[in-house]
Amino acid sequence: MTALSEVAVPDTLHSPVTIEEVAAAAGVSRSTVSRVVNGSTAVSPAALEAVRRAIDELNYVPNRAARSLASRATMAIALVVPEDTTRFFGDPFFAAIVTGINKRVSKSDYVLNLIIASDDPNDKATEYLRSGAVDGAIIVSHHTSDAFIDRIAAAVPVVYGGRPVRERERDYYVDVDNVEGGRLATQHLLDQGRTRLATITGPTTMPGGIDRLTGFLEALDAAGLAPVAVEDGDFTAAAGAAAVRRILDSGAAFDGLFAASDLMARGILVELARAGLRVPEDVAIVGYDDSPVATSVSPTLTTVRQPSLQQGEVMADVLLTLLAGGLPPRETLLETQLVVRESA
Repeated sequence: MTALSEVAVPDTLHSPVTIEEVAAAAGVSRSTVSRVVNGSTAVSPAALEAVRRAIDELNYVPNRAARSLASRATMAIALVVPEDTTRFFGDPFFAAIVTGINKRVSKSDYVLNLIIASDDPNDKATEYLRSGAVDGAIIVSHHTSDAFIDRIAAAVPVVYGGRPVRERERDYYVDVDNVEGGRLATQHLLDQGRTRLATITGPTTMPGGIDRLTGFLEALDAAGLAPVAVEDGDFTAAAGAAAVRRILDSGAAFDGLFAASDLMARGILVELARAGLRVPEDVAIVGYDDSPVATSVSPTLTTVRQPSLQQGEVMADVLLTLLAGGLPPRETLLETQLVVRESA
């Protein structure tokens, strides 16, 4: 790379520094400088350091207005959440995801727009996103019924949080290994000597809910066991409480339970206490998320940690790389981890 001292420093009092001058000072290509300015991670550490040093020494200020006019870019990214506001603000998962995304986007020239829509019957959100109001979108918590997101993906680059419901070759997504997470939770219950296991699933309209159930069933099958009960839930405390009441009312005897979210586990704990069942003495429970809920309940919750904040960061990285003209991996799978506490 070219040393900065070998490059004439322009007179910034008379004319603004150009991206080409930064590239020359750093000894890299114009596209590399563009990637750095846009917050992409598709740049080597050495090039990143050289560009940042050149930007500082030349006092380069990106001309957002000029770039937008030249490229028709809006310098805006949308985070689309196909859920209602109650679910969005009540689930710690979304707080971690948004924090991770914003952490990356705030270091770029892009601004983040949040769109919460459990559905889009009047196509307002869809048409807004298709109108050129944003350069790209991150979509999380999508369901099989969310057909409107296909129209968004046809108009702008999209990165999904979780495996897309209808996976296509052009899709990019960042997911957590939910099958392995379900397997970890179930194996831990089996290792504790629990053999009559039940589960309360996440929505089976979502890949995450399906995959956690798959991991549960695979671990039981490997142990030569069948589930005592499988009840549907929707990741909320109310759904967990209602589902475990259905199991109790059915008379099914169970000594271990895997809840596909910590929020559902919280509702389950309340109902089991009302039924006179002790945790973990009578029923051992494993949740999923390792959200703040896990340490706010009594007994504290053994759970599967999913790296939600990291998932948000990586989703933003993938989209920023796409918008900078890079080619990130289509699929990124993050690992889960069992966190043992009092409930199992």
